[in-house]
Amino acid sequence: MQCPVCHNEVASQTAFCNHCGAPLSAAPGAAAAGAPAPTYAVQSAATASSGLSDTAAAALAYVTIIPAIIFLVMEPYNRKPFIKFHSFQSIGLCVAWFAIWIVITVMHIALHFVPLIGILFFFVDMLVGICIFILWLIAIIKASKGEWYKLPIIGDFAMKQANS
Repeated sequence: MQCPVCHNEVASQTAFCNHCGAPLSAAPGAAAAGAPAPTYAVQSAATASSGLSDTAAAALAYVTIIPAIIFLVMEPYNRKPFIKFHSFQSIGLCVAWFAIWIVITVMHIALHFVPLIGILFFFVDMLVGICIFILWLIAIIKASKGEWYKLPIIGDFAMKQANS
């Protein structure tokens, strides 16, 4: 079966295109009465013929930077915008964390002669670490639920890359 919008091949039992998210009118239950159609399509674990489901792959992309890079290189994951989006967002989150960590370290080294600066930077390190951890955890949970959750600055970049 082909998607009427993007003309990509889709399974006959799916209600939405895995590539563009368009509703498939021929699919059973595609138009539920009173329920708005979602703007995204994610392959559920039940319809996955082989490999990981889209939601599992997107959530796994956040575990470290390595699965995110692998999903951007491997077929069929690199053709799915949902997985590409979360992979690029994971890489962006890692780069942002690393850049913030370098700035804090350079400031700590530059200001090491000021009394009690070690205590201040201990709390700054803890606060930054907790904030990054919370963002990372939210991103994993949203990806596992099939949501296109965009982090503040990183999400726009990830969306551009996933749609290209």
